[in-house]
Amino acid sequence: MGVKIYGTWASAFSMRVEIALQIKGIEYEFVEEDLLNKSDELLKYNPIHKKVPVLIHDGKPMVESLVILEYIDETWKANPILPSDAYQRAQARFWAKFVDDKVTPLVRSALMSEGEESEKAIPQLDEVLQILESEIKGKQFFGGKSIGYLDIVASMVPFWITCLQEVVGKEVITKEKFPSISSWADELLGCSVMKQNVPHHDRLKEFYQARFALMNAKTTN
Repeated sequence: MGVKIYGTWASAFSMRVEIALQIKGIEYEFVEEDLLNKSDELLKYNPIHKKVPVLIHDGKPMVESLVILEYIDETWKANPILPSDAYQRAQARFWAKFVDDKVTPLVRSALMSEGEESEKAIPQLDEVLQILESEIKGKQFFGGKSIGYLDIVASMVPFWITCLQEVVGKEVITKEKFPSISSWADELLGCSVMKQNVPHHDRLKEFYQARFALMNAKTTN
């Protein structure tokens, strides 16, 4: 039955799965989901969280992007994305959890909310990004000299945050404040697999502008 992804083009989490499969050279079918009108298949395969991405391999569903990335790396051995060394592999998992548990929620609070919640979250987001800045300082990629697991996971930081901050008019990441993250982002975008998968900046910007307009319309009605 092959490989199928249920996702959406604007999701940094869906993009993680596509990048990993492409690095491995695995062909797959991508099913674009409308998150405002989720398909019966998505709800069947991910009944608990009802979110993308979902990976289907030989008829068996996997959910949660970090879990899916590890499954992909363990299933297809060529072009590994996780380090072979056990300690380095554990470190990569730690920092991936840091991105998803610390950075991502603060991005939502700082850039996708307003008022007191946003005001409190912005300095907290700055603090966790400084930690990530220190971790990538002096390195080409988190994974060494080529794109790896943590680079894939953290790819939302430069691309999605940059777009969101333009839409909402709140400056979070700049080259002056985060030179190492910015340098890493340039290296990352230079990779062909990233060029093929990162949404066009203007298209992503229009997507979030429409999303915020819809959110504002709901709160004012």
